[in-house]
Amino acid sequence: MKIVRFAFAVLSAALCASCAQRTAPVASTQTTAAEPKVLADGANAKSVRVDGTHKVRFIEVFLAHRDPKTGSLIAECYNSMFTADGIPASRDTAPQQFVEGLDFDRMKREYNVLGASLNGPKLWLPNWTEIECGVERDFGGIKAAWVARLNMGQTSGGVSESTPYKPKTIARKSGLGWNKGTTVLLLDDTDGNTWIMKGFQIGLKPQWTYEEFLAAGQSQFKQLPPGWKVRVKTLEQDLIERPEGGVATIMPDEFFNVYDRTGPGMSNYKP
Repeated sequence: MKIVRFAFAVLSAALCASCAQRTAPVASTQTTAAEPKVLADGANAKSVRVDGTHKVRFIEVFLAHRDPKTGSLIAECYNSMFTADGIPASRDTAPQQFVEGLDFDRMKREYNVLGASLNGPKLWLPNWTEIECGVERDFGGIKAAWVARLNMGQTSGGVSESTPYKPKTIARKSGLGWNKGTTVLLLDDTDGNTWIMKGFQIGLKPQWTYEEFLAAGQSQFKQLPPGWKVRVKTLEQDLIERPEGGVATIMPDEFFNVYDRTGPGMSNYKP
C-alpha cells in the first residue's frame, strides 16, 4: 500500500467558484468506534498499465478517516479511470449526470468515514499510466478503483485545500508517459524547473475546453508568480516519468489543473 503526502491529489482544492469541489466536511473526531469499511481497500493493490489515457475524463473520490495506529487524518483515494471495465469508447469514465448525483453525506455514513470529497471532473493528459489499483467501489453509479492513500496532516476541511503554484511531494510508485507528437502545456518557474500539466480541470460547470485553454496560453493566468512562463509544446520525443525513490513533486495552478515537475529525479528529460 502506498502512502501519499497530502497535496491535492492526482489530485485538490476549490480555487475558484467555477472549479469548486463538492465535499462533506471532515468531522473533528471519529463518531463511532467501528473501523472505516475502506481501511483495507489498498492492502492487496496490484500494479497495472493502462494505455490510451490521453484526454480521458475522470473523477477521484476521497474518503477521509483516522489512522487506527497513529490517529492522524488520512484519506483513501479512488479513481474512475482505472477499473476492471477499462476505458469506454466514449472516453468518459465519470458521466456528468452521475457526478451531479453524488451524495457525499451518504458516503460518510455508508463507509463509516469522517469526510468525503470530489476531485474533478478532469481530463487525464498522459498517454499511458502505470499505477497500483486496489478494491473497486461504486459511487452513485460511478465505479472507481483504490489508487492511493493520502496523508492529510492537520487538514480539517477535507481534500479540498491547496495553494496555487506551491509544490508538494507525493509518495507514488506510478509511471506516466507522454508520447512523441503529443501537445502539452508547460510552466517554467524561476528556479529552472519545467512543469507539465497532467490533469486538466473540467469541473462541474466547465468554462472552456482543453483546446481553448491551450490556445489562450499565458494571457489567462492571473496569479502566475513573477517571472514564470507558460509554453505550449509538441513533444519531439517520448516523455517518461518515473519518480526516483517513489517520491514525485506535483503542483496545482489557479484553475485547479495539476502539474508534475519534469527533469532529473522525475522524468527522462525536461521538455
